[in-house]
Amino acid sequence: MDLFDSHNHIQSHRFESPAADLVAEMKEAGITGCVVNATREEDWDAVKKLAGNFKGYILPAYGIHPWFAHTAKPGWEERLEELLEDDTSASVGEIGVDGWVDSPDMDTQRVVFSKQVEIAARSGRVMTVHCLKAWEELFQTMDEAEQWPEKFLMHSFGGSIEIAERLLKKGAWFSFSGYFLNERKRKVLEVFKRLPKDRILLETDAPEMMPPDDFVKFPLGENVNHPGNLRSIANALELELGPGTLDRIAENKRTFWNI
Repeated sequence: MDLFDSHNHIQSHRFESPAADLVAEMKEAGITGCVVNATREEDWDAVKKLAGNFKGYILPAYGIHPWFAHTAKPGWEERLEELLEDDTSASVGEIGVDGWVDSPDMDTQRVVFSKQVEIAARSGRVMTVHCLKAWEELFQTMDEAEQWPEKFLMHSFGGSIEIAERLLKKGAWFSFSGYFLNERKRKVLEVFKRLPKDRILLETDAPEMMPPDDFVKFPLGENVNHPGNLRSIANALELELGPGTLDRIAENKRTFWNI
């Protein structure tokens, strides 16, 4: 089974285990690679180092998460472009808009998000988008953008099928995380059942988005999600979406990430 984690943060200090141990356990679980997403400029170097240490296994994504839009320092756009130029496998992420937080304010988030969209489009890279309680702000950014990347990933997508249909028209793909296996999140599974099978990917968002206890095969303590849990998440999704789902997702991985 070709399993690929399309979104995690194994550079996070929340992991007490060394990255080498995490990667070894991922390989043990049959995971063939992953995308490690930065969240702010101060962890770009850590993501770059991981990609260098595990070349061919870790694909780096560089960006500024909406929660940290206020930390963007003068010249960050040029530094982001330099990182992309240095590595043809790099993408732009994690970026987006978030209405769940009060600070930084939405205006600040959207300025930083829009500039990253422009960089992704201009450089021909895919981007990984975070959106929480800010769908209209996302669509406004789309409408105002001079360029929009041909492909982009809505990570840990929890929106409605109506929102998904609007996003599909702009080139969206959607990744499923184990958090949505919780019974109270059942409606998200119903949306994924209606999505085109050729637009679905898998992720853990580790160390975030813990799956229910039954799907935690690599326990790391309370509320710390191990990327190795992707296998049990994948098996559960195939039970919901039907036989052949994981084969389709494996093909999607190659198409979306160009690997």
